[in-house]
Amino acid sequence: MKRNEQLAKLEQAYDIIVIGGGATGLGCAVDAASRGYKTLLLEKYDFAKGTSSRATKLVHGGVRYLAQGNIRLVREALLERGRLLQNAAHVCNTLKFVVPSYKWWQKWYYGFGLWVYEFLSAKLSLGKTSLLSKTKALQLLPSLSTNKLSGAVLYYDGQFDDSRLAINLAQTAIEQGATVINYCGVTGFIKKENKAVGVKILDEISGKIFEIKAKVIINATGVFADTLLQLAEGHAEKTIAPSQGIHLVVDKHFFEGDTGMMIPKTDDGRVLFAIPWHNKLLLGTTDTPIENISVEPTPLKEEVDFIIDHFNRYTSSDISYKDVKSVYVGLRPLAKVDGVKKTSVMPRDHIIKVLPSGMLHVTGGKWTTYRSMAEHAIDKALQVGNLKNTACKTRNLKIHGCTNDSSVTNLSVFGTDAIAINEMIKKDISLAEKIHPNFDYTKAEVQWVIENEMAITVEDVLARRIRLLFLDAKAAMETAPLIAKMLATYLQKNEEWQQNQIDTFNNLASNYLLSMVQG
Repeated sequence: MKRNEQLAKLEQAYDIIVIGGGATGLGCAVDAASRGYKTLLLEKYDFAKGTSSRATKLVHGGVRYLAQGNIRLVREALLERGRLLQNAAHVCNTLKFVVPSYKWWQKWYYGFGLWVYEFLSAKLSLGKTSLLSKTKALQLLPSLSTNKLSGAVLYYDGQFDDSRLAINLAQTAIEQGATVINYCGVTGFIKKENKAVGVKILDEISGKIFEIKAKVIINATGVFADTLLQLAEGHAEKTIAPSQGIHLVVDKHFFEGDTGMMIPKTDDGRVLFAIPWHNKLLLGTTDTPIENISVEPTPLKEEVDFIIDHFNRYTSSDISYKDVKSVYVGLRPLAKVDGVKKTSVMPRDHIIKVLPSGMLHVTGGKWTTYRSMAEHAIDKALQVGNLKNTACKTRNLKIHGCTNDSSVTNLSVFGTDAIAINEMIKKDISLAEKIHPNFDYTKAEVQWVIENEMAITVEDVLARRIRLLFLDAKAAMETAPLIAKMLATYLQKNEEWQQNQIDTFNNLASNYLLSMVQG
């Protein structure tokens, strides 16, 4: 997957143009291309730059949605969870969860709900839900608070690496025949009789402008969907009710074991997770309605305090601001519902609209259901574009890299590409060197993503191709000069470019440190 090759493939007309390189857009590109349609995907920034790299890292049906009575969404999500774990086994895994009970009746109450949750997954169940004694609960989660602990419920769900999956979807789309380009934004629309028949695009790297025609255009830009809608339609309608969710990352020793914890009801009615992830502990999330949409949203002090307070309340640990290695923030593109103001109770269903301009507008949804969202969107696109109807092929389509072999643990998220990375090391042993002493990431992985995964900036490498920024912001900043040098060598850039990359990344990474949190 090389950007210059994709640019060279750019043509004057396509069947389907997808705008947005997050979960939904990439899913649409894979679906359309696999059906045989001439497909172009455009992303203004980097793949999964926004919400799609900032998830809770769960492939799940949504226990909370079950409590809200949205059985249809839970059922769909559980089926999609099973498909995703089969089709992208290298970036997905099954994870045990414990729900602690501090009142005698809670174990039975939560147990019943989680038995229903398991039942809805049918043949794609990941494991048997069971009730645990206090002793067994503490064996699985030694850091649980023992004060009034009466027992727990054990259930199983899925976990994944979100931005790694996004990159693999881009690779899959290309393998299916799509043209996929990052850093290529839409600046306007080509209209014919008030219908959008093409887009004007800007290559953010070279500054070149292109005009591309299409039979149908899909707006899959997540929280930025309304901006594009307004550009295409010429009015100020709002369809998105953005909600902010933050996550804290701390060292694993604060919560020993390989089992996650789910707190089923917090002070604001949300669930809270403590999840082992890449040898760290991930804590989240919040649900805060916001007005201003930003490419780099920042956490609020009350959100950080909320997560720390709840984690300390349910465990024997006592974490504070100084223990947080990284804090990252995502914005949920919730479909706006008239009369509903509280985002935590807004449905996570997706909505597909055909706008007066003929553009398809896809909003809502979540990572777990990206594939079914894409299937529904492309089905509708075929009608809008008057394209020959071809059945969806993605239910059993293996995503690039898919393998069940996780023997090379530090390279497992690369799937089948781990073979090529190891070959690089055999040819040049210096590539086996770590990029930071506290992490297993090697120069070989960096070299691979630069050469084969369209990584163009230090941020692309350290935030989304490998996850160092999300695991330890300070360590990522310490590594930035090395990454900038490797990029400059491959891209043939000078020292001024290198320094600019370091400065730009350090400025961004500072937002992942709690010293930047505001009240």
